[in-house]
Amino acid sequence: MTAAFEDAARALRDAYAGGAIAPLRDALAPTDVEGAYVVQALNTRFWEASGRRIVGRKVGLTAKAVQAQLGVNQPDFGVLFADMAVMDGATVNPACLIQPKAEAEVALVLGADLIGPDITRADVEAAVSEVVAAIEIVDSRIADWKISFADTVADNGSSAMFVLGAVKKPLAGLDLWTCGMALELNDEVVSLGAGVACLGHPLNAATWLAQTLAARGEPLRKGDVVLTGALGPMVAIKPGDEVRATIGGLGTVSFKLGVAA
Repeated sequence: MTAAFEDAARALRDAYAGGAIAPLRDALAPTDVEGAYVVQALNTRFWEASGRRIVGRKVGLTAKAVQAQLGVNQPDFGVLFADMAVMDGATVNPACLIQPKAEAEVALVLGADLIGPDITRADVEAAVSEVVAAIEIVDSRIADWKISFADTVADNGSSAMFVLGAVKKPLAGLDLWTCGMALELNDEVVSLGAGVACLGHPLNAATWLAQTLAARGEPLRKGDVVLTGALGPMVAIKPGDEVRATIGGLGTVSFKLGVAA
């Protein structure tokens, strides 16, 4: 299957420039977790060798309803590269995206490494140096978003870009469980949610990620950004759209999707 995994990884890389491809059924069964992460890792190593720099990780599929839809009982993760970061309020070139959507999330910035087999939520809390409102711009290299769990994992968690807000808060004193979220598209509220929607609590998602990566020998490190997962439904976006998210206690974060030339 190694050749099939290599072919799948190459097809996903080519899709960034060539457009969406069919689901990866020839290489991956829909729930082939390990195979999908092999494909993701192949592309991560390729991109690192090409000069891209890892700055963190994202957690996806944190909503139980979405997990049920894809026939799994766990979240997934993807890699955040430095060139995926978008400045708060910036305009994004739509030519860099295929079929983008936006979702609001709580982002954590780590002030310490998270290493070891027995990482607890308390360990994660102690390691967090900053909490930030974030928007993840998700995208899929799989046509029409007809994804299985394996498709989205192999496709780096259906990732594209992320925007961090300007306001950075310490974890102490924040209520990330009941904090409300409103996502606006062109000044109209299109998605609502709360911290509890993210695997019961954003810190639960971060703890799952820390434990999972430590077990794989790829621990989270000081300075890493962790996108903990959507607080409400994601929303499709198109060129010209202005997107703004507000999260209780963390303020706002925004970007605009530019108009195609």
